[in-house]
Amino acid sequence: MRIASIVNTWLLKLGQARQSTIATFFFLLAFAIRFPFFFRDYIDRDESTFILLGQSLVDGHLPYMELWDLKPPLIYYFFGLLIYVFGKSFIAIRLAATVLVGLTAFLTFKIARPLSNSSLALLAGLFCIYLSSLFGSLQGLMSEHISTLIFVFALYLLLQSQQWWKLFLSGLLFGFALMAKMNLGYALAILVAYYIWQWIRSKPWEISIYILITLSLGILLGIGICALPYVAIGESALWVDAVFKAPLAYADASQGSFLKVLPLPLFTILFLFYAWKQNRLDLSNPRLQLVIILLFGIIFSFVRSGRINGHYLLQVYPLFLIVGAAFIFTFKLEITRSASLIIAIIMLILPIEAYKEYAHILVNKKTNGSWFNGEGFTVVEYIKNNDLAAASSLFLEYHIGYWLLDAKPPSKAATHPSNICRSETFPFYNQERKTGIEELTFIMDEKMPQIVVTRKNRSVFDKKYVQENEYIQQYLSQKYQVLDTIEGAVLHHRIRLP
Repeated sequence: MRIASIVNTWLLKLGQARQSTIATFFFLLAFAIRFPFFFRDYIDRDESTFILLGQSLVDGHLPYMELWDLKPPLIYYFFGLLIYVFGKSFIAIRLAATVLVGLTAFLTFKIARPLSNSSLALLAGLFCIYLSSLFGSLQGLMSEHISTLIFVFALYLLLQSQQWWKLFLSGLLFGFALMAKMNLGYALAILVAYYIWQWIRSKPWEISIYILITLSLGILLGIGICALPYVAIGESALWVDAVFKAPLAYADASQGSFLKVLPLPLFTILFLFYAWKQNRLDLSNPRLQLVIILLFGIIFSFVRSGRINGHYLLQVYPLFLIVGAAFIFTFKLEITRSASLIIAIIMLILPIEAYKEYAHILVNKKTNGSWFNGEGFTVVEYIKNNDLAAASSLFLEYHIGYWLLDAKPPSKAATHPSNICRSETFPFYNQERKTGIEELTFIMDEKMPQIVVTRKNRSVFDKKYVQENEYIQQYLSQKYQVLDTIEGAVLHHRIRLP
């Protein structure tokens, strides 16, 4: 009976608990959901690429100097720091992601509470954890996990007061968030425009211009700090090319469909219009105004690119949940014991992916004697056991294998296998070759990898790269033989010609 009573009132009691208790609860929940994924070789290709660039930084090479990818530098600095402190540890990387998710949820709670109440703010934080940890490739450490925490922390400081140091620190964090995810530039541009508009229409105007200048100086400093290592060694042009020019060229070349992303902005506009007409949101509240304009800025970045991948939405979940808590609060609903019990049951049912992964690692431990699982581990183990570790390798899939073998990709473009075909970015780091075919020819004919790893029953590159897929398949069939198939990975060994 006592247990039932505790379960029935958990939401009300937790909402009134100390801040440290709530923060600890958020972390433990995030840990419980994400822990079984600590042992996977890779969850998303991007995470593997971040690890490679982080290791390159630890080895003494700034991002873009030895290896290359499209993301801004703060991501690689973060991964480099983790690897420098903890070594080659998947657990440390995945645990860092757990901490980021827990902190983002706590800040979501802190921002939502003045706009609603403790129980609704707590629910916003809880759902932030679930949405940031389930459904797709969110169990690893993504660039959005890093950028979203920094961005939400900056927003939290911005909403606190108009003390100069808080405004400046908020701007600094916004600058860092931009250096972790470039699409946030649209949100920051709208934020600056908002304060310019406030400056024009408000009296006294000195307050708005003071906020605008202090915030802008912080943003510029955040960007400048990330650029400083390149300026110090005379490579500022490389930094500009990698951080700004190459991503813009890629965005122009890979423009998606406006219609595919239309549902999200349409839903947001209709929801806000309904809430405004029904007096369910106080749009005159400056706090809520800032949350909404930043939300629109991020959504506009999706519209601009014409694409919304699952992990992109990590950036909007906290803002949507804050607005949602403010919206529901106006209904003056009471969290009854029955409602609290239902919410607890839903929370237990939702992480089905985590339950399945717990079962998977237990089976893998019993079958293979290791908690760690995935082709990234098994392929590398096969290579080592067959005395092939010294052979040059090209991982067209499972490229976390480079890290586990203490090896490097055969070219900058091969850091992320997809970059081999993204010829629109070549002028900014790979001027010797102009097309994906030229890059493949360079890798296969000049670097001559002895081992090539592909994925079973999958085309090597995206289906739109027809010529590149035909080239690599023909090359592998003529000059390589299948050495073995390890789970979903196919190992090709170069034929020694007489």
